[in-house]
Amino acid sequence: MQGPSDQDLIEQCRDPKQRAAAFGLIVKRYQERVYYMVRRMVIDHDDANDVVQDAFIKAYKALPKFRGDSQLYTWLYRIASNIAIDHLNKKKRFLRAPEELEERLAATIDNGPHYSGNEIQNKLEKAVLTLPDKQRLVFQLKYYEELKYQNISEITGTSVGALKASYHIAVKKIVQIIKADQTF
Repeated sequence: MQGPSDQDLIEQCRDPKQRAAAFGLIVKRYQERVYYMVRRMVIDHDDANDVVQDAFIKAYKALPKFRGDSQLYTWLYRIASNIAIDHLNKKKRFLRAPEELEERLAATIDNGPHYSGNEIQNKLEKAVLTLPDKQRLVFQLKYYEELKYQNISEITGTSVGALKASYHIAVKKIVQIIKADQTF
């Protein structure tokens, strides 16, 4: 048995007596997906855990006001992606140059204990890091999560046409970067 639907869980969250248990099921259902989406943005495992925790806390507080205009997971992704982008922006403020964060994140891919991809996968990850945060999010949601543009639109608040253009540009940039690096 699959368990209660998202809509059932949302309704249960509106009942103070059932809220904690219902939200626990939401976390159990979506925590891993949200974690990997955030992880691709912030790269660092500990930072990703912090962002995911903040996202679920924010979702817990906001869930009684959730109108259901989007699917639950797209709403959760939107919260988590906004917190992830804020997290990256805060990190950039403490650095001498914006590209310094990209260099640190790339070093984490090379040396981090939580990255075990092959050389080509690591090159792709590093190429994705060169994209602006919002474009990187769009690429990751389309490429890794395989979401439809309509769902990405709900997450990012961007039109489908703009998302298609952003994804296309991101792919071209990534291909150029990988082609320029002929060391593999």
